[in-house]
Amino acid sequence: MKEKILAEIKRIEEQYEVKVCYAVESGSRAWGFPSKDSDYDVRFIYVHKKNWYLSIDQKRDVIELPINELLDINGWELSKALRLFKKSNPPLMEWLHSGIVYYQAYTLVDKMKAIQEKVFLPQSALFHYLNMAKGNFRDYLHRDQVKIKKYFYVLRPILACIWIEKHNTVPPIEFQILVEELLDEGQLKHEILTLLERKIRGDELNLEQKVTVINDFIKREINRLEEYTKILKVSKEDITPKLDQLFREVLEEVWTEY
Repeated sequence: MKEKILAEIKRIEEQYEVKVCYAVESGSRAWGFPSKDSDYDVRFIYVHKKNWYLSIDQKRDVIELPINELLDINGWELSKALRLFKKSNPPLMEWLHSGIVYYQAYTLVDKMKAIQEKVFLPQSALFHYLNMAKGNFRDYLHRDQVKIKKYFYVLRPILACIWIEKHNTVPPIEFQILVEELLDEGQLKHEILTLLERKIRGDELNLEQKVTVINDFIKREINRLEEYTKILKVSKEDITPKLDQLFREVLEEVWTEY
């Protein structure tokens, strides 16, 4: 599959006259709980030629390919990615830490990682993950019977919030790391790991009785984290000048021949 993804990246570069700097897996495969039939969620950052940026017209800053049953590929243009990086955009932060990197070129990602601590906003990440957990819990887990896969779309953001609360850093993208680092041995951890094994095995769509110990944990943590977000205040310096310089350096690096 990697060869197919790399071929798609090459085709994108030729069709749109761009250079891709970074392409990663961003979905359940990167999170550590893929199913047998999971598709590939590929996300990338790309750079246009210099003249593209020298225009008064507002232009489309994403590339999205038609989704098929196997591949979901889309990317963000460099300046859009850096604006979101400045805001500590959680999905973008996850891209930077994906354990499945399909393609990396130039110095962009290394430079972004070198200054990520200056841009990471705990409150931004907490609100993102907490809202994700609340929404998925409300939509999928409040019934007596639930689908196994839906637990992970609530548990992972909850554990990401707990990681941020504890470490004040970007949380690991892999679900298993969050579980091992944050949960003590006991019934809760055992039930979660049992569900994880079953999901990977292919039982994820089964409707069955909710797991009380997990539901109780989720409800308790959502309530607690909502209170925590009310008192969390972290300020960061404005690094716009650094990101402007990074943008110019990468643009020059990628298109030196133009």
